[in-house]
Amino acid sequence: MKTVTLPVAYMPLVDAAPLIVAQEMGFAEAEGIALDLVAAPSWSSVRDMLAFGRVDAAHLLSPVPVAMALGLGGVTTPVSAVMVLSVNGNVIGVGRTLEARLRQNGYGFDFADVAGAAKALARVAEGPMVFGVPFPFSMHAELLRYWFEHTELGQTAVEIRTVPPPLMAEALAAGDIDAFCVGEPWGSVAVDQGSGALLLPGKAIWSFAPEKVLAVRTDWAETEPHLLRRLMRAVWTAGQWLAQPDARTAAAEILSRKTYLDVSPELIDRALHGRFTISGHAEQREVTGFVEFHEGAASFPWRSQARWMAHRLSLRHGLAPEAAMDKAAQVYRSDLYRGHMVAGDADMPGASEKLEGSIRHATAVASQKGQLTLLPDTFFDGRVFDPDAES
Repeated sequence: MKTVTLPVAYMPLVDAAPLIVAQEMGFAEAEGIALDLVAAPSWSSVRDMLAFGRVDAAHLLSPVPVAMALGLGGVTTPVSAVMVLSVNGNVIGVGRTLEARLRQNGYGFDFADVAGAAKALARVAEGPMVFGVPFPFSMHAELLRYWFEHTELGQTAVEIRTVPPPLMAEALAAGDIDAFCVGEPWGSVAVDQGSGALLLPGKAIWSFAPEKVLAVRTDWAETEPHLLRRLMRAVWTAGQWLAQPDARTAAAEILSRKTYLDVSPELIDRALHGRFTISGHAEQREVTGFVEFHEGAASFPWRSQARWMAHRLSLRHGLAPEAAMDKAAQVYRSDLYRGHMVAGDADMPGASEKLEGSIRHATAVASQKGQLTLLPDTFFDGRVFDPDAES
């Protein structure tokens, strides 16, 4: 089989691991493809490289295909999210000024109490707080807004500002932002550089939030189905490998290389193992399942998750919610996932939508192979999103 090279854009983040590992560990080669991984300086660059044909596929923020389908952001090339690359993986942190105020008020940085963290922040706010996020259409922004809406921070002046992930620590140190929500390793970089402290993992807000997706142009998916199938299988196999505990050390070394993230393996290892140093005081916290690449059908593109994002974007941008949710559901391609992965080892759920936030405990569900267990997907406030009830 002749090897075909596929250009793929990505941002230097831990959750780009399935693509990087697929290339470095030979999973792409086994499918007859080579991934030409193109690092981008910003998420708008990733989106534009995909939309305008510079690359065939991209490591993309999960809400971006939805926003594009809704005509938001200025780029409306039809794009399909064919699988989820990662679930969770974000951290919320504060700069040294807020950290000092929180400590003076006796806050313990327990890394799990979402409402308590919001209450503590609201009490120490002196004027508007500026939070940095990597992109306006991102799970980072949606998690923060959901947190603000359902806690005391809803009565506090907050602003969300865009900062590329590798520059987040620098922006925090310079005082351009007061706090952030960012993917690893850039939160841990801020801690190690003395710029601030970690307050919460994104997982504490929504315990199974789709973070990045594998996105392709919809016309490419239709004209190159065999290449898409090979790409998806290679990435899925990489995610399965990453889920093995004994693979994490090797994965951290691969990702740390100058070609990719160019940070120490130890920083990357924190995210892969969910063991964090949250401050310059060497405080340690553990987060089980901080980032998922495989377990719990992590790679399956649930249409209900796309509907959740579309519902929130529609209300914020004055769009009709029902029409927005329908458009979003069409770009999360559970149909392509089922078609291209059916012959492999992936076990697929019997449905393509679910009640988001309703799974409280690991739950066995109907699936193709009868061996699928979904992991908890709760929101911190116990709400459940029913797409049908919101339409």
